[in-house]
Amino acid sequence: MSTTSRRAPALVLVPLLLVLASLVGCGSSDGGSGAGSSTTATNADGTKATVGKPTEEVTLRLGYFPNVTHAPAIVGVEDGLFAESLGDAVTIEPSLFNAGPEAVEALLGGGLDMSYIGPNPAINAFAQTNGEAIRIVSGATSGGAFLVVSPDIGGPEDLEGKKLASPQLGGTQDVALRVWLKENGLETDSSGGGDVAILPQQNADTLNAFKAGDIDGAWVPEPWATRLVQEGGGKVLVDEADLWPDGRYVTTHIIVRTEFLEEHPEVVKAVLEGNLAAIEYLAANPEQAQTDVNDAIEKYTEKRLPDEVIAAAFGNLEFTVDPIASSLRKSADDAEAVGLLEPVDLEGIYDLALLNEVLEAGGEGAVEGL
Repeated sequence: MSTTSRRAPALVLVPLLLVLASLVGCGSSDGGSGAGSSTTATNADGTKATVGKPTEEVTLRLGYFPNVTHAPAIVGVEDGLFAESLGDAVTIEPSLFNAGPEAVEALLGGGLDMSYIGPNPAINAFAQTNGEAIRIVSGATSGGAFLVVSPDIGGPEDLEGKKLASPQLGGTQDVALRVWLKENGLETDSSGGGDVAILPQQNADTLNAFKAGDIDGAWVPEPWATRLVQEGGGKVLVDEADLWPDGRYVTTHIIVRTEFLEEHPEVVKAVLEGNLAAIEYLAANPEQAQTDVNDAIEKYTEKRLPDEVIAAAFGNLEFTVDPIASSLRKSADDAEAVGLLEPVDLEGIYDLALLNEVLEAGGEGAVEGL
């Protein structure tokens, strides 16, 4: 991984449970947020380019997971793309999480400013704060989640009485698993009972439990799905992409505390520029990007992925700034259907004004929210 003139900041390893402090922030206007000190200039070919960087000294506390589905965040931090877009005034303080609900606790508790996260934890944060505390400001990743099971399981009819895992109760894969089971006539509950027992646990523990025969499968994101197949001898029973129109659904997007967005829009915009640069790098340099991400995962977890695992995982993902907003409403409906979310009005959850400024500056088309 290149380190020339790019020094990645030290990571803050976050405890699994944080005390939920008082909520902060208020709703943003329909017009979106301003761009702060960032301005645009016209290139020779007529397109616009962003110039200027944040000038206010700010510490940005950024969350993400040590997963391939968070590759834009990993590359943005480790290859210095965020540092480059943010400039010298902003200090990045990265924090690693195992699953979305942990990141939401940190964000709502005031210990985090922005995070890469899945759709359901973002919906939960929005709902439990009456639409005030967070905004989705960009997409990052689509796809890359699977139900992997033991080879003797041929279909949902073979799952009654079995034990399956998900990364965390109420997380994106947890909801997807429960909904799929319900649609196939199998009931679950939040305490591990029902027709199929669901055991929320860390992905590394899931792999070990699957190898040991203690669980019969898991609905997990990449690279864990590929690892369950290649290292655990499992097979894919469900590719979640098959359940969505055109195979596209949001796996990872970026959320920000509303208060931070309103106070530091220029910092948020610079992060979105870095996220776009990371996604473009992933597309233009797939082999080197796989090495970069694997180097980082090894640093975070002290275990390197086999080259064939990370290559297969990358092949199952689409990195995109499009938040694929249409899939968010379905995610909320699914969480409601399995009793993990009360009915919620998602109007206002997206604030894509800054992202669309970044895209316009690069001569790209705008993306839409709900």
